[in-house]
Amino acid sequence: MRKIYKIVPFATLLLSLASCTEPHVLSYDVEKPLAFVNQEKINAYSDLKTYIDRKANPDFKLGAGISLNEYTSQSLMYRVVNKNFDEITLGYEMKHGAIVQSDGKLALDNVNKLLKSAQEANVSVFGHTLCWHANQNATYLKKMIAPDVTASTGPGWDLVTEADFETDNTSNYQYNANVTASFTVAGQGANGIGRALKLNNASVRANDWQAQFFLQFSPGVKLGEKYELTMNVRSDVNASFSTQAHVTPGAYKHWDFFGTLSSTPTWTTYTKQITVSAEQVSCGAIAFNLGNTATNFYFDNITLKKYNATGSVTTVEKTAEQKKILIGGALDKWITGMVKNCALYVKAWDVVNEPMDDSKPYELKTGVGRVNMPADEFYWQDYLGKDYAVEAFRLTRKSGNSGDKLFINDYNLEYSIDKCKGLIQYVNYIESKGQKVDGIGTQMHITITSDKSKIETMFQLLAATGKLIKVSELDVAAGLTPTESDLQKQAEMYKYVVDMYTKYIPSNQRYGITVWGLTDSKSNSSWLPGQNQGLWDVNFTRKPSYSNFAEGLKLLK
Repeated sequence: MRKIYKIVPFATLLLSLASCTEPHVLSYDVEKPLAFVNQEKINAYSDLKTYIDRKANPDFKLGAGISLNEYTSQSLMYRVVNKNFDEITLGYEMKHGAIVQSDGKLALDNVNKLLKSAQEANVSVFGHTLCWHANQNATYLKKMIAPDVTASTGPGWDLVTEADFETDNTSNYQYNANVTASFTVAGQGANGIGRALKLNNASVRANDWQAQFFLQFSPGVKLGEKYELTMNVRSDVNASFSTQAHVTPGAYKHWDFFGTLSSTPTWTTYTKQITVSAEQVSCGAIAFNLGNTATNFYFDNITLKKYNATGSVTTVEKTAEQKKILIGGALDKWITGMVKNCALYVKAWDVVNEPMDDSKPYELKTGVGRVNMPADEFYWQDYLGKDYAVEAFRLTRKSGNSGDKLFINDYNLEYSIDKCKGLIQYVNYIESKGQKVDGIGTQMHITITSDKSKIETMFQLLAATGKLIKVSELDVAAGLTPTESDLQKQAEMYKYVVDMYTKYIPSNQRYGITVWGLTDSKSNSSWLPGQNQGLWDVNFTRKPSYSNFAEGLKLLK
């Protein structure tokens, strides 16, 4: 008790002294940096999907492009997507190349895992994509249509040379100066498959041999050998033309080699077998004399075979019709299997992707004539013809749910208005063949300097179709080293796209908008490396694009 008694007066003294001391604490007012203030404003925005007026847009889906692993591993990207978006589209893992194995079987375990994860998160999945030229298991498809190689123990026909004109290889044919040569577009070859060689003889010549087409081969023929020539041929008007035997093109030897052909505006197949005469010996070129008729001549699927009496290993090229049947079967197996597997959860599909040619925007893309084609490219249309999309829509419709929304999708529609018109024409063609196209997707991989007037025109054209319209892969590249001004322009462009979509696309035609560039790509990314295209930066910090995009979504009325 004594110790406590002594402490009390001392404490009282300290309190007394403190009460007599004036405070000298300095006060500073520090203004927040503008960048910090601006970021606070962006961060104050809610999740993107909360800004959509669901009453005015009950079917509108705000989508995100994402990889399967990012989603199924429940990464940070998974959480960002679930908070901000209604729907996901996979960049690769639902495509032919990811699913179809070397034996043609479908590997669906990863897709099914994704569908389960999305269903648990109440996020829909947009099927991307069923029929495309890229990201295909092209090795498997090409193997299906490769020539048949058989070991023959008896007599048979050996292939000497052939020309189907699907590439620009002219090593075994040529023509003289009075003939103008070109190729038809894909789909105008024999039976509507691939392309054909088109030869124009502009005027009737004094002698038929003054306009000549040559098929060359080696070695030259020998006395008594048997050969068979087969080819598809037609002409714009009825015509007939003879063949000559040449040692080499232009080195005439005999007036007849494989007889005289007749051609009409309809494709016909010409087959002629000969036994080599003394007058034809050593000849290694067939000359087709086209000078008697001023018209366009068309040649396709030329084969020259030699009879082998002793037998040998024989390579037999499949016909165009055989290839069409095989590739049609492969498309059926792929689409039917994929769509049926996903039908319980996937209610919308990108059925046909990027069909239109960039340089010829009213025509289909083709692999014909392409050199150094990537290993994963395969052009279904080169084997199935213009109706390849008709068949793709038919198979998808048959295999899915009755209410599924089926889309055709392409890029650069806001860059090439002719391509936009060409795609719309192709949609009309598909529907003229009895298949319904529910919607059109426009990818919109654009930049801060993209032509805004063309964006408006594109949306006007698409709206006029009456179809559902989906912005399917939106991102806006700001460049490798964007300034603050560039980032503001990017933000304005994101909002502009939403504004124009809202302005021109009626609410009952708005399927939705899918953002492809959620975050900026790293410098080593395979997609837009270092182009700063996202709504978030690489560290998932919101950019001005986020708030402007949100402002645009608010106006969806």
